[in-house]
Amino acid sequence: MAAMAGGDEHAAADVLRGLARHVNCLSEDNMSTRRRALDQIKRDTVDGGLSGGVLQELFSALLKPLLKCLSDPSERCRDTAIATITEFVRCVPRPEESLPYLMPCLAQRLGEKDILEPAEELRLSAVELLSLTVELCGKHLAPYLTEMINILQRAIVDPFPDVKRESCRCAVEFATRVPEHFHMQAENLVKPLMQTISHQHSRVRVSAIETTGAVIQHGTGKNVDDVLSHLAQRLFDDSPQVRKAVTVVVGNWLLHMRDRYSYFHKLIPLLLSSVNDEIPEIRLLAADLWRQVGAQWEKENEDDIKDKMDFLLTPPPFYPPGVERPGLGCRELVIRNLGRLVPAITHDVTDWLVPTRVRTSQLLSVLLLHAEDHNTQHLQPLLATLYRACTDSERDVVSNCLAAAKLLGTFVLPAAFLKLLLDHVTTPQSSSHPWAPLMVLAAVLGGCARALLKPHLEQIANTLAQPDVCQEYQQVMYLEQLLACVDVLLRQGESDCGAVSLQLLQVLVTVQSLSPSPELSEKALESVQCLCKVQGLDSGVDLYRQHMGRLLDWLSATVNTWSSYSPQRLQLHIIVIQSGPVIGEFVDQLMPLLWSCLQPDKDPEMRLSIFTMLAKLLLNAANTLDSQGHFRDGAEKFLCDVLLPNLVWRAGRIAAAVRTSALSCLLALLHGGAITPGQLLCVEEKLRPQVLSALEEDSQMGRLLACRSVSTMLKLIGHSLPPEALNKIYPDLLKRLDDSSQEVRAAALQALGRWLSNLTKEYHPELWAPHLQLLFQQLLLYLDDPDATVQGQVFEMLKEGSSVHPALLQKEVEAVRDKQRSPLYCDQLLQHISSLPRDTSTLS
Repeated sequence: MAAMAGGDEHAAADVLRGLARHVNCLSEDNMSTRRRALDQIKRDTVDGGLSGGVLQELFSALLKPLLKCLSDPSERCRDTAIATITEFVRCVPRPEESLPYLMPCLAQRLGEKDILEPAEELRLSAVELLSLTVELCGKHLAPYLTEMINILQRAIVDPFPDVKRESCRCAVEFATRVPEHFHMQAENLVKPLMQTISHQHSRVRVSAIETTGAVIQHGTGKNVDDVLSHLAQRLFDDSPQVRKAVTVVVGNWLLHMRDRYSYFHKLIPLLLSSVNDEIPEIRLLAADLWRQVGAQWEKENEDDIKDKMDFLLTPPPFYPPGVERPGLGCRELVIRNLGRLVPAITHDVTDWLVPTRVRTSQLLSVLLLHAEDHNTQHLQPLLATLYRACTDSERDVVSNCLAAAKLLGTFVLPAAFLKLLLDHVTTPQSSSHPWAPLMVLAAVLGGCARALLKPHLEQIANTLAQPDVCQEYQQVMYLEQLLACVDVLLRQGESDCGAVSLQLLQVLVTVQSLSPSPELSEKALESVQCLCKVQGLDSGVDLYRQHMGRLLDWLSATVNTWSSYSPQRLQLHIIVIQSGPVIGEFVDQLMPLLWSCLQPDKDPEMRLSIFTMLAKLLLNAANTLDSQGHFRDGAEKFLCDVLLPNLVWRAGRIAAAVRTSALSCLLALLHGGAITPGQLLCVEEKLRPQVLSALEEDSQMGRLLACRSVSTMLKLIGHSLPPEALNKIYPDLLKRLDDSSQEVRAAALQALGRWLSNLTKEYHPELWAPHLQLLFQQLLLYLDDPDATVQGQVFEMLKEGSSVHPALLQKEVEAVRDKQRSPLYCDQLLQHISSLPRDTSTLS
């Protein structure tokens, strides 16, 4: 060995003698001379194929002059010098001997506050030289810890991205090689790494994350808090490689960091967030790391969980189908840290950044799946978090939180979650989002098993049917969630819902009555059909027959307080319209309710809407109110006690509108056949003055309805009216022939035609000739009306009525023939009268 060393020394001495002149040239002022000298030194040494021992001797002799060249003004010279030193370090057997000179020089060039090397490529080469030195010298670098840290601090934030990446690689290598010394100054690299971790180049971000992992792993562990928020932000990075790097780093910390137990509650959310990453590779990686973490914890704490090892291995009943149950260690880790995780979840789920809120809502489901029945201990803050998340404008956040709420229903017993949830439904904590508890309730119930839910159905249904719950708010969102609660009860409870069918129907009726949206009303109707189906009923009619008595009692309890703003009047509308013929079976119960809310002293707008509703029903009375013939028995009382008081004139536009709606109801009563002619005849004397008075209404619709009502009354009982009663009708109808509305004029003419056709033998033409004369004279005026339609109607009416008193009519026609613009109709009328049989002097 000594002989070999001596040979290396002689060979090195020979090479040095040949290089002496070139070494001297390194101090020349001429740049070309220095460059040629460096090139020659490189060729004759590291490029010359010399043995390692010879190169070691040469390196010791040439290191100082080469290091001086690192500050050469020429970039080419500095480049050659760095390349030569790098090759020496790579080839010599003992590169650590160069450290006393190499490290201070590199620290000066790279570790000062101001960058002394202006060329980016040369800074990269210098950092690569440093990385090679760390790789080859290893523990020998321990005395140069300060120099290394100074260099890395500057290089990590270097403007050149490649320098950043190489310095990060160097830092990882250094931390791995001298861990027993590195931890003393590791924290000095945290700040520059956090400045670099958000660099625009994804490969730089990956390098910074990986280096952060090594720095924390081999550091004191005190800087975990300084880097967690930065790593958390990288979980939202657009680059999958960056997110993957974060996953690997956090997973390794959970597995290998010395003080990891102190940081479980901070690291677990980061790793579990990657379980829902959009890239399958990252999801699988995170899941695998998490399984390793759980298995390792389980092994390390085997004594503590020995009693749980047996019975906790069996999944709880009603476990979500198709979901793999996490291992015992994973579950225990979440359970033991959930109390510290929930506040962080609550905070981040309302973050101003949408990606943060989405990831947090996904993480919540993962945590609840792990915690299982231990969620009960944290129910209050969890529900508060879900309420806030459900109001998010981002759809993904809402859907993720509803999935989490469903897991609560799966793992928490109904007695526990209903105690809180139903209180919150009754008294919402947010006036701007009162529907949030309902939304969460629907989701939680969706996860609850039928067998567990059955004993609580009545409590839930009673709460939903409370006026303060189902009638308090009219926002579409609130009503949708109310409907969602009913739907989930029907879906989960199925036939068990028969016991609470009344309450559910009350809620569905309320949703329909308050809904401003036709789509929502349709959904509520579908739910009514579903309620029928779970009870084995054929249709909604059967459902209403089952509950109509109690529904009317429900409405009657508050009828004395109804106003135009009361939801009960709308509920009444839905019930009587949808129940069809069933309402006819409960007329005795319905009529007192109608009487109470249609008294003249009640809210006029409310009366208006109820009269409108009744008009629809009465038009089809045989299939609604009078389906059993019971309404007809009380029709006379209804007419006198309900309709007539509302036809009395009162000042005001609202009062006029009520009279109009009452007239429409009267007309529907007359047309629908719910009152017999005999009953109508009994109340004619009371009814006629009110209807004739309505012919003078300011409202065109009111006058039109009054005309049609008179016409229908004449049709039904005209033949039974005495002449005195008949003679009180036609004068008011004649006045309407001058009405501004053509429709009213036509209706008045029709009524007058009915009047003429109803004249019987009791109406003696000679005795009542003055009345007939007045009627004929007035009608003949309109035979010359500018409106051809009116002319035609009047002509046909006089033609039909000419048999009442032909002579009188002929006389009146002849008197006006020459005064009219066209004698055509008069001539035709005279011709018709002359064609009548001579014995037609009395009424047929």
